[in-house]
Amino acid sequence: MMTGAEVLVRCLEAEGIDKVFGYPGVTVCPLFDAIYDSDIRLILVRQEQNGGHMASGCARVLKKPSVCIATSGPGATNLITALGTAYADSIPIVAITGQVSTDLMGRDVFQEADITGSAEPFVKYSYVVRDAKDLPRIIKEAFHIASTGRQGPVLIDLPIDIQQAKIEYKPAGPVNIRGYKPTVKGNSLQIKKVIDTLKKAKKPLICVGGGTILGDAEAEVRLFAELHGIPVVSTMMGIGVMPTSSPLYLGMLGENGKPYANYAVSECDVFMLVGARVANRAVVRPYRLERRDTAIIHIDVDPAEIGKNLGTTIPLVGDVKIIFSKLLEFSFESDYSEWNYDLTIRKAAYTDKRTYNPEYVDPRLFVRTLSEKMEDDAIYLADVGENQLWSAENYVMKSGRFMTSGGFGTMGYSLPAALGVRAAFPDRQVVAVCGDGSFQMSLMELATMQQWDLPVKIVIMRNGYLGLVREYQHRSYKDRYIGVKLDGSPDFEKLAAAYGIDYFYLRDNSQMDERIDSFLKSPGAAIMVCEVYPYDSVKE
Repeated sequence: MMTGAEVLVRCLEAEGIDKVFGYPGVTVCPLFDAIYDSDIRLILVRQEQNGGHMASGCARVLKKPSVCIATSGPGATNLITALGTAYADSIPIVAITGQVSTDLMGRDVFQEADITGSAEPFVKYSYVVRDAKDLPRIIKEAFHIASTGRQGPVLIDLPIDIQQAKIEYKPAGPVNIRGYKPTVKGNSLQIKKVIDTLKKAKKPLICVGGGTILGDAEAEVRLFAELHGIPVVSTMMGIGVMPTSSPLYLGMLGENGKPYANYAVSECDVFMLVGARVANRAVVRPYRLERRDTAIIHIDVDPAEIGKNLGTTIPLVGDVKIIFSKLLEFSFESDYSEWNYDLTIRKAAYTDKRTYNPEYVDPRLFVRTLSEKMEDDAIYLADVGENQLWSAENYVMKSGRFMTSGGFGTMGYSLPAALGVRAAFPDRQVVAVCGDGSFQMSLMELATMQQWDLPVKIVIMRNGYLGLVREYQHRSYKDRYIGVKLDGSPDFEKLAAAYGIDYFYLRDNSQMDERIDSFLKSPGAAIMVCEVYPYDSVKE
C-alpha cells in the first residue's frame, strides 16, 4: 500500500519528471515528504508565482510539460498570474496545489481557497481530486491535455487527506477522454488548396507565430520557405523560427515591428499565418488585407483561433509540424524573385533615424552586440517593458532561443523563467534582460539561483522609470507623470554583492564590447547594469 502522495510522485516519475518548482505549506507537506524519498529534484522558489514562471521556462525549452507546486490559499492564488501567463502563450504546465481536507472544503477554514474556480479562465482544464484511487488516471490525463492540441496549463487541486490516504498503486491505462480529440493531421483537401494558391501567387508571405516553435516545426517551416523562396515575417513569439541572417527573413511585424515587414504584409497577395493568433500588436489594420482580397491561409492547431481576428480564405486546422511535412511532399514551380527583390531593396534602404544621447547606452546597439556575442545556442529571455521591444527588434538569432511573455505581457517573467531554462539545460548559456522595474518584481529569486546553482546572466537596463507607461503618459496625458518613477530602487552593485554575484556596469557605448565580453565570460551568475535614458535623450 502507498499513500496518495507517494502514488502521485510515482506518476510524475512515469511522466519523466525529474524536477519540480515549489513552495511548501501544511497542505502539501505529504507530497513534499514523498518527494524526499524520490529522485525528483525539488527546487525551492521564493514566491509561488515565480515557481510557475520557472516551470514555464523549463517547459518551453524542453517542449514538454513541467511541474510547479504550491500550498492552499494564498500559495495557490499566487500561482494565478503564472497560469495566466502560460495560458496566453500556450505553455504546457501541470500545476499542483494543496487543499484543505475534503470534509472541510466549503467551510472557509484556514487557508482555503476555491482555486479551481479562481483559475478557471487561465487553465486548459482543472481537477479537484476526490478519491486517491483516481490519481494515476488524473495525472496521466493532465499531462496529456497539457501537451496535446493547443498546449496549456492544467491545474490539479489535491486535498491533504487524499495525499494521506492509503491505496494500492495501479498504473493508469491509455488516455481516452471523451470529447477531447484534437485535430493534428490537417485536412488533405485544404493542404492541396494551399499548394494551389501558392502556385498562382506573385507575392506570398509567411508569418510565423509562437505555435510554430511550440509545435517543434521550425525546421520544416524554414525548409519550406527556403525551398520555394517565400519571404517570412514573425510575430514577437515567433522570433527564432528564422535566423536573422536569412535573406528571406524580414523581422517582426506589427506596431513595434520593422517597417519593411509591415510593408510586406500590406502588399502580399497570399498571407500564410502559421501558429499565430493575429492579435492586435501583430497585424496593424488587418481590414486592409481583407479589403484587398488577399488570400489568407491560417494554419493553427486550435480551431478557435482561425478567423477570430482576421478573415480566413483557407482555414487549416492541425499540428504545424505535420502539416508542413505534408506541404514539403508537393513539388511545384515558383518564381517570387521580383517580390523578393522589392523586399530586399526596401530592407537594405531602411535607416533607423532615432538617435540616442552618446552619454548613455544605446539599447538597440547593446542588444545586437550582446546577442551577437552570446554562444550560438544561448537562450535569451526578454522581460516586459521597453527592454522587450528593444530586444525583439534587435536580437540576433543564430541557433538559440528567444523567449518572452507575449500574450499576457507579465513583468518579472524573465528572471524566474531563465532559472527554469537553466534547470532544464545546465550547460547552456542563459541571459535574462530586464528593466529596473521588471527586475524588482522577481529579484527575490536571486536566492533561488544561488541556492540551487542555476547561474544565469542578468542584464538590468536602468532608466529610473517604468518606461512604457511613462511613454504612454507622455503621449496621451501631456507629461502628467504619476506612479512611474522608480525612486528608492536598491544599489544593484550592493545587491549583487549580498548574493555573491559578479557585478558589471556599463555607463555608455565606449566600453560596450569589453564589458559584454567580461560579463558573458564570468564563471557563474552575473548582473550587468546598463544606463539607458530613452526619454531624456532620444530626439523624436
